[in-house]
Amino acid sequence: MTQTFDPITLEILWRRLISIVDEADATVARTAFSSLLRDAHDYTCMFTDRHGRELAQGTLATPGQSGAMALGMRNLVQKFSADELHSGDVFITNDPWALAGHLNDICVFSPIFHKGNLAAFTACVLHHSDIGGRVASDNHDVFEEGLFIPLVKLYERGELNQAVLDMIRWNVRTPENVIGDIRSQTAANHVCAAQVQRMLEEYRLDSLDDLADEIIARSEKSVRSAIEQVPDGVYRAEGVIEQMEGQKDINIKAAVEIKGSDISVDLAGSSPQVSWGGNVVYNFTFAYVHMAIKSIFDPDIPNNHGSVAVIKLDAPEGSVVNCRFPAAVAARMQIGHFMAEIIYRALAQALPHRVIASSGGTPATMNVFYGTFNNGKPWHSVIIRGGGMGASSGRDGENSYIFPANGANTPIEILEGDTPLIVERRELLIDSGGAGKFRGGLGTRTVFRIPDDEHAPQTPVSLGIQSGRFRLPPEGLAGGQAGSRAKFLVNGEQGNPYGLTKLHPGDIIVMESSGGGGYGLPNERDPDVLTEDIRAGWVSEEKAKSEYG
Repeated sequence: MTQTFDPITLEILWRRLISIVDEADATVARTAFSSLLRDAHDYTCMFTDRHGRELAQGTLATPGQSGAMALGMRNLVQKFSADELHSGDVFITNDPWALAGHLNDICVFSPIFHKGNLAAFTACVLHHSDIGGRVASDNHDVFEEGLFIPLVKLYERGELNQAVLDMIRWNVRTPENVIGDIRSQTAANHVCAAQVQRMLEEYRLDSLDDLADEIIARSEKSVRSAIEQVPDGVYRAEGVIEQMEGQKDINIKAAVEIKGSDISVDLAGSSPQVSWGGNVVYNFTFAYVHMAIKSIFDPDIPNNHGSVAVIKLDAPEGSVVNCRFPAAVAARMQIGHFMAEIIYRALAQALPHRVIASSGGTPATMNVFYGTFNNGKPWHSVIIRGGGMGASSGRDGENSYIFPANGANTPIEILEGDTPLIVERRELLIDSGGAGKFRGGLGTRTVFRIPDDEHAPQTPVSLGIQSGRFRLPPEGLAGGQAGSRAKFLVNGEQGNPYGLTKLHPGDIIVMESSGGGGYGLPNERDPDVLTEDIRAGWVSEEKAKSEYG
């Protein structure tokens, strides 16, 4: 018989599921080896019902990973019959087309059993700092980008498959960190599984099926009711994303159709896939389309399959938003992060008060450094930096924000402790936020130095960058002005932000992220607020006169 839940019990159980995933999330934060995970939180924990439908994800989940996993896990679990899964099994893969879009995102997932029956799956995806390969955006295919792990069992009935770990160990530069982070993922899944089983025992539930149906149905109904409030129609937008130097820029076209409680997004007309690592797989494109729609229509209800199910996405195969194997995909965020912005731009026609202007943290800037210490020991570090967030119809954009990726800026102390790099300066950039009734958030300037004393690295430092906004700044909205452009300088000269840069002792690197776009006409800004901007050092007197009048 179908089990029903009164509203109070349903809320308690629903929140319990989310708290379980948050506990698994905290396990990663406590046990991960890489600062990208401990400090920048570039990972996502979640679990699904036995059919692979997402039930809950960590409160601090990264949208690109969680949205892609919501699709990917459903497809992966369909590959197994019930008799192929056992208690203690742990699967591992980093297939970009199956899950989160590039090789660095390794997914570890496990079946959860209760009373001898399959009850759910728990999954954890981490952005591993190191997956081998050539670390640069200008790779030509996925084979240049590192180790490709097919779907295999890491543990079978609780027994480690040492050959899989050995294969990984010998294909990465910093195996201690990579293997340590994989063990962290396994620990997170163990925590999630144990707590789900404990909850089922406490509430005397034979399975999660009825609870899952109730949660998913209520979530879908909530999102659909919000969509129904918007007039039917097709809302269109187009965006231009800068390409590598010497090649044509990329066009993304979106037609968002609302019909009753249904919403569909058609990306027909978007550019064909490219010969560098900015290509985006379908799952990752869907992830940021979902993020935009969910944040506009129903931001408060927790993410699960119910909010995913309302969206129909058409993305032409072979395009930059649905690339074919073996396209290079390592830098997929350089295009994928723009999906949310373009959906906002389309729906601004119907819901101008629920969207924001373009953000300087779109795409997030990822700096991948690696080399050897002066004692010959290899090191590898990834830091993520944000830019100014776009302003909205009611408030200024946040400063130095990683949006829409929901990561964190890596602390200087952590970076200097993990690497030989010296951070000379990190500061907010005056005048970088786009002018408007509401001002765009400020971008940042970070100055790195390669030491040339007794701490100088033994070999040149390699730097790969995934970023954007060097030529095309974040646009304003509703009369707001654009934010500042990004910059990458090596010893005062313009650097190549797409290739692999070799740095030597004494070199100085300057990275400037963009400011966010403004919202509304600048001459409508409250004079008292503008005066405070000047006092705080966020807007210069010159800009106050020239752009705010």
